[in-house]
This record gives sequence, C-alpha cells and structure tokens, in this order.
Amino acid sequence: MKRFQFERHRCTQTAAKMEFACSHVVCNWSPDGPGVFPMGPEYDNIVPVKQQADEVPPPLPPRRLRKPRPTSLPLYNNSSFEPPSAPTSLPPPVPPRFDKLEGLTRLKANVNVVSLNVGKLVDTSQDSGMETFQRPVICGKCSAALSCLSLLQKNVWRCEFCGYENSVDESLAALCIGQRAGVRSDDLYLPRQSEDDYQNLEDTLVVFCVDTSGSMSVTTEVPSSNGSVTYVSRLEGMQDALYRALFTIKQRSPHRRVALVTFNDEVVIYGDGTSAPITLRDWALVDYDHIWEKGVTYHIPHCIAETYNHLIQRVKELREHGATCLGPAALASVAMASRYPGSKVILCTDGKANIGLGEMEEAPSLTPSAFTPYFYTQLALDAVQKGVIISVMTFEGTDCRLADIGKLADATGGRVNIVSIGTVAREIQSVSEDNVLATGVKATLLASDGVYFPYEDENNHKLVREIGNVTKGLEITFQFAVKPDFMEFFLQKGTLPFQMQLSFKTRDQHRITRIITEQRPATTCSRIFAGRLNMAVLDVHCAQLCASLTMEGKVQEAQRQLKAQQDLLQQVSKWRPIQKEESIYGNWMETMTTICEDITTESQLTLSDEAAKVVYQMKRASSVRNNNNSSNTVNVQKKTTKKKKAVMEAV
Repeated sequence: MKRFQFERHRCTQTAAKMEFACSHVVCNWSPDGPGVFPMGPEYDNIVPVKQQADEVPPPLPPRRLRKPRPTSLPLYNNSSFEPPSAPTSLPPPVPPRFDKLEGLTRLKANVNVVSLNVGKLVDTSQDSGMETFQRPVICGKCSAALSCLSLLQKNVWRCEFCGYENSVDESLAALCIGQRAGVRSDDLYLPRQSEDDYQNLEDTLVVFCVDTSGSMSVTTEVPSSNGSVTYVSRLEGMQDALYRALFTIKQRSPHRRVALVTFNDEVVIYGDGTSAPITLRDWALVDYDHIWEKGVTYHIPHCIAETYNHLIQRVKELREHGATCLGPAALASVAMASRYPGSKVILCTDGKANIGLGEMEEAPSLTPSAFTPYFYTQLALDAVQKGVIISVMTFEGTDCRLADIGKLADATGGRVNIVSIGTVAREIQSVSEDNVLATGVKATLLASDGVYFPYEDENNHKLVREIGNVTKGLEITFQFAVKPDFMEFFLQKGTLPFQMQLSFKTRDQHRITRIITEQRPATTCSRIFAGRLNMAVLDVHCAQLCASLTMEGKVQEAQRQLKAQQDLLQQVSKWRPIQKEESIYGNWMETMTTICEDITTESQLTLSDEAAKVVYQMKRASSVRNNNNSSNTVNVQKKTTKKKKAVMEAV
C-alpha cells in the first residue's frame, strides 16, 4: 500500500458545522406523499400533533382476565362439557391507526436534511494539536474512509456504506482502531508543509469592472446636508464608491493588488493604472481566446500602496458613452484575476449586454439551462476552476437580465445585489472586503446503500457536489431519503452511517481533506415529534431548494415544496411558540411563494432583476442564528399583499 505522510487532527465542537434537521433518519418518507408504501400500521407516515414530552407511545391496555372461580361453586361436569365452536376470549382489537384519530396530521415535508456550515469547516485557523498520521484509508468501491464506525476482522474492512471488503495493512489498522472510537469523528488531514509551500496571503487581486456606457449618465435626486436637492449621475455615484473602496483597501490591505477595467462599446484594461491601457474593440469583442490571452498576460506588478494615486486619477477621468459590451469586459477581468487564486471581480452595470460576447437575446430568462447564454456558463466554469469569485451589482430601476449574468456570481460564490446611488459605495466596499477562505472545494456525502438524494442523484447512495469558492458564512444543505425496498431492513438494523468528505485548498494553497463520520438511529414518521425538529436547517434547505428549482424552470415543484414547508411550520406552531428567526424564514417562504405564483399565473413573463436578486440570495441562504452579520443571510421584507406584480415584468 502506497503511503503518504499527513498531519491529522481530531477536531471537536463540530455540532454547529454539521447539523441534521431530525435526530433520527425517517425511513418511510416518500416524495409521492404519505401512504405509498403499503407496509402496515407500523410504517405509517403520520406525525402526532399532540404527544407526551418524553415522546414514548402509551403502553398497551392490560388484557381483561377473568376473576378466579369461587371455591364454593360446584365443579363442572367435564363429561358433559362441550367446547364452543369459537374461543370465548378474543384478543384485544388492533388499536386504530393514527390517521383515524383526531388531532393528527400527515408529514409531507422531508425532514431528512443535513446542513453543512462550509465557511466554518474550511476555516482551519482554530485547529491545533496536530499529530503525524497516514492519509485516510479509502474504500476501493465507494471511496468511503475508514472511520470510528468501521469494523476490521483479520485485517479486512467490510465497508459499512457499500459492503465491499477491503484489505488493510496490519500496522495501519491497529493505529486506526486505537485512535478511533465512538459513533462520531471529525478528522482533518493536512499535508506536511515545507518552506517552499509558503504563499503570501495578500497576493490576490481585486478587479473593478465598471460600466461606462451612455445610460450611466442618468441622474437621481440626492438630498444634501443643507436640505437642498442635487442630481447625481450613476457614473458619479460609482466614482465616489470607487474612491472609498480604494482608500479602504489601501488602509486595511496595502499589499493587495487592485485593477480597473471599464466597458461601453469597447473594453479598456487599465490594470493598476501605472501602464498604458489596452483597448479591445470590433472583432476582438467576439473572440473568447483572444480576450482571455490579453487579460491573463496583462501584468499587475504593484500593490495598491504604490498604485493608489494612479488608480484614483484613472477613475476621475472616466466618461460615459456608447453601448454595453459587458461579456467581453467580464471575460478580460476574470482572465486577469485567474493568475492569483482567491481573487475577485466586482462587476457593476446598469444595462443589458448588447454587443460582443454574451449579448442578450430577446428571450425569457426563466427557461431551461439549454437556452440560457452559453457564454456566461462557460465563463463561470473558468472562474471556478481558477479560484476567482465574481460579484454582480446592478442599479435599481434598470433591466440588466440579472437572471442570466447573476449565474456568474451564483457559480463562483459571489454576491448578487441591486444598488442605488446611496448604497452603491457601501455595497462595493463590503464586497471588496470579502475574503476567500478556500478554493476548489468539493463535498462528498456518503450514506448506506439504499439511501438516495432527491433532486440530485436518485440512484446512488453517494453524492458529490462541486462547491468551488467559499467565503465566510456559506452553508449548503442536502436532502436524502430511503428507497422503499430498504425501509424494513434499515428499521430492523436500527442505525445508518453517514460520512461527509470535504476537500479544499486553503488561501495558502494547501490541499486539505476533512472527514466527518457519524451514525443516526432509524425510525418512522409516526415516532417523530414535530416540536423538536431543527426548523432552521429545514427552512434554509427549503429556501435553497426552491430557489434552485425556480431558476431551473421547475416552478410547480418549488410550489409543492413551499406548501409542505409552510404546513410543517404551522404544525410546529401548535406545539411551541414560533421563534423570531423562524418568522424570518416564514417571510422567505411567502416571498418565494409570491414569485412562483406570478410565474405560473401570468403568461410570457421574464424574471425581473428584482425577483432574480431575491432568488439568487435564497440559493445562498444561511441560518440567521449563525450569520447575524453575514452577507449570506437573506433579508426579505414581509409582503403586505399576496400578489406583488412589481417583481415580475412582461416581456
């Protein structure tokens, strides 16, 4: 067996980093609704609305036994006794099923959900006390890692996830078994570091990609401190925002590189402002490889401490005119940032791309992925591969087809927002301060053979999700369910194993693997107390799932999920008061319901920029209690009316 030396650390206090919505795995939930598995009363799909606090079902009533026969009575004449044709004492009747009792309701929402706080899991700055250890022992079939749940017999490990028999080195097996015990483990594997592995964490690039088209001359009334009203153009507001952002970066991260790219009917690459700019126009705006080469070869030798005055002067000289070649500018910016993993591109625009690569066609943006502009999908993949985060900001009251260009931010881990003259400076400064915690992040969730993942992989008990770039506060959720043929087996077995493998590169470019393993008891819906469900996990998952379904055009399925979650929240409210954070989640559900209803009830509608912003923010929703100050926490005001047509626009 080939060996590599790794540092291993047994991590603690990971409860807030990996959470299950329910303390048990519910085996008899089905996406087709209750009652589809005809397994008898013991496998019902019902949740009691009223139950004792200890959650133990009431005992069976005692059998009615006949009183002892008094000794004073004469004995029966056995010779004349004839046994009756049927027994005189029948067994007690079968207790009625829960669905025939008053006050019980069926469970329609899937509570088999696990949440990962990826932002915390990839942050290894708090981990210490490492010890030398081998790399994880991996199953040859399903790639599960040897863990605290593994059993070895004569140096053979029968994988608890797929049943495959693996040969394990005797000395390594003894070491693993000696250090792993219990039903839960959290292990961190670090490669040995050398002096050559050091990389300057400030060696990243921030690229401001700014729209200077003619529409940026539109002005807005802005009240001044003396009570008078002044008119400020969008470009003037953007210039002021850039002044503030550049000053803040110089003060807080003086060794960081900063570059400027502008676009109208041509793309101008200013870089750090110290060199002659490069201009791309005409045929160059439709040549992907040519634009990428120009961007990636543009050298940014100086940090902002040296280039601050040059950048300020470049920003002052900006003037608005021409069309909007947004696509080529975004491509050039990503190419420049690709030389420095962990860099970011901040894209600011007030209009729809109308020339060059990524030109928007007059077609609904809420369509299957095959009809969305291929350019933005390809650019997002390139950015993820190079560890570049793209954030997209548009001005309120404009039509920028945010549903399409927002894919750049959604795929790379950036933000999607709509700003005004008064908020653009604050938003740009906030985005420029976001630090990338890890790049190339991949999460693998393994469960027992017989478990599947609705909406992702219906046939496999192993789910792999490419996350890409991670910033603080990022949470992802997974939904799983049990196949009908395995339900009885899992209930008899009593527990199910789960393992999360998280591989990523830190900011200093070290490849790390984190493996969390634990087992969960199995049960049926009728034994789940709704009042003790982790509603934060369920609500965040519902927001993320329904937003994804909506962007994929599966609006009716999103509506079904929203209705099930709202019913569950109402059911929980009968048991305990709704917490403040749960009311916020309820507002999320109402907002998504409004958007979905408008899509299904109106014909020929495109997702407006305002609606697209909300949907993209929902896709990256995170728990309120864990991220009170995080940008990933969605703030949505509760609608006073059921329908709000303002979020949708007719084509």
